[in-house]
Amino acid sequence: ADAPGGLDQPTSVAIARNGDIYVAEGHNPNYLHSQVVRYSAAGMRLGVIASKGTGFGEVMGPHALAFDSIGRLFVADRTNNRISIFDAKGRFLAAWKQFSRPSGIRIGKDDRIYVADSESNDGTGYGSNPGCHPGIRVGSARTGVVEEFIPVEPSTETGNPAAEGVAFDRTGAVNG
Repeated sequence: ADAPGGLDQPTSVAIARNGDIYVAEGHNPNYLHSQVVRYSAAGMRLGVIASKGTGFGEVMGPHALAFDSIGRLFVADRTNNRISIFDAKGRFLAAWKQFSRPSGIRIGKDDRIYVADSESNDGTGYGSNPGCHPGIRVGSARTGVVEEFIPVEPSTETGNPAAEGVAFDRTGAVNG
């Protein structure tokens, strides 16, 4: 983590069609290395496409990465309560807040997007995102429209009760 170009608590990896590798770093509690870094298929560091911050094109606690069918990179910009979207060259395109506080993202071949929110709450502290609740939001990666919400019941156990990630099994069923 302290070596130049080293990684500090990476949270997700995604591989572009051309083989470039994108790595999100966002699990450090102090957000020391909140960023998305791009590497060549051979592992050479090509640069940071999103660095720490709250402005558009910046990330804070990036937690998951996914590509859509046209090669746009979707970043679960969790602490900023949004999905940040970049083109294949790393240029910022949009920020979507309608998917709440994303911890996990999965995009199907049909560009249906599944976004896990494990932390939203109506409080004022960590995870504060008034009006939003933990669960999985399902919609379109093309339009950004949220079409469905799968709520998560609160747990009596300690820790996060909600799904932090989203995956598909080999039949295409969604697992959160």
